Amino acid sequence: MFEAVEELVGEHADLETKLADPSVHADQANARKLNKRYAELTPIVATYRSWKQTGDDIETARELAHDDPDFAAEVKQLEKDREGLTDRLRLLLVPRDPSDDKDVILEIKAGAGGDESALFAGDLLRMYLRYAERVGWKTEIIDATESELGGYKDVQVAVKTKGGNGATEPGQGVWARLKYEGGVHRVQRVPATESAGRIHTSAAGVLVTPEAEEVEVEVHANDLRIDVYRSSGPGGQSVNTTDSAVRITHLPTGIVASCQNEKSQLQNKEQAMRILRSRLLAAAQEEAESKAADARRSQVRTVDRSEKIRTYNFPENRISDHRVGFKAYNLDQVLDGDLDTMIQACVDADSAAKLAAA
Repeated sequence: MFEAVEELVGEHADLETKLADPSVHADQANARKLNKRYAELTPIVATYRSWKQTGDDIETARELAHDDPDFAAEVKQLEKDREGLTDRLRLLLVPRDPSDDKDVILEIKAGAGGDESALFAGDLLRMYLRYAERVGWKTEIIDATESELGGYKDVQVAVKTKGGNGATEPGQGVWARLKYEGGVHRVQRVPATESAGRIHTSAAGVLVTPEAEEVEVEVHANDLRIDVYRSSGPGGQSVNTTDSAVRITHLPTGIVASCQNEKSQLQNKEQAMRILRSRLLAAAQEEAESKAADARRSQVRTVDRSEKIRTYNFPENRISDHRVGFKAYNLDQVLDGDLDTMIQACVDADSAAKLAAA
């Protein structure tokens, strides 16, 4: 493990040198990429340095304890600190979800339970809006279909960090926290529509997807086939008399762009390249959105009570997450936006599973 960390320390130092060079910032896209990687490595490097320093402190304390037994307690504390730093270092080395820094689109859909499910969907919406307010995120309701009783049949919300798409610190984006919310949420309570006081069970589905970013396309000359041919159409100087029209084919995708309107071959080539880049960008964006849609569909196959990830039991003021065995009796506080403890239980379980698989 520590050999790998030494390599990351070297990479961190190299990035620090590059970022100090003003010429690097002339290419904003590359500078952002380098800054992001630098920020990802900084916690690892800082923890590793603390781990090494603690090791040196332990050796010093042991030497002092040899002459003065009063230092024995300090040795034990330093050893305990180093164990904690070792665990933190292992955790930091677990591969990160590349989408953790992204903003999300959150959708809540009423399911089994009719009007009561729609009312519960409204409660979930309020819970997420309150949570976003607590942590300082921005929210925007994109689309909503309200029910007759005041709940929601379907509602979509954009949830963003203060800085827009992407967090200020690695792993602190909206997706890093809300990705665990995707699934079927079951509620047990006496509905407002129930006159006999019987407890009903209904469900609503929550779907969370990282918001698709504007993708960058890179076009390599070796991926292009450029054909020139004689322009057709109304006559004029150089038209119909020279091979000035240009057709460019992007071989990996088969996307074609052509232009014959300009007077020169060079001008037509430039215009065709502009068209090709825009088409490649549109295709890449469509692919990114398609992948997000696939992830969205996989979260909730059917909004059915048997698919539940979490249960909200109103009579007992209990909330249970069935994936990680989390249970607490503060449902009223959770519905008011106090989600951190429950989400952290999912984060810890996910980290533990990744550590076990590493």
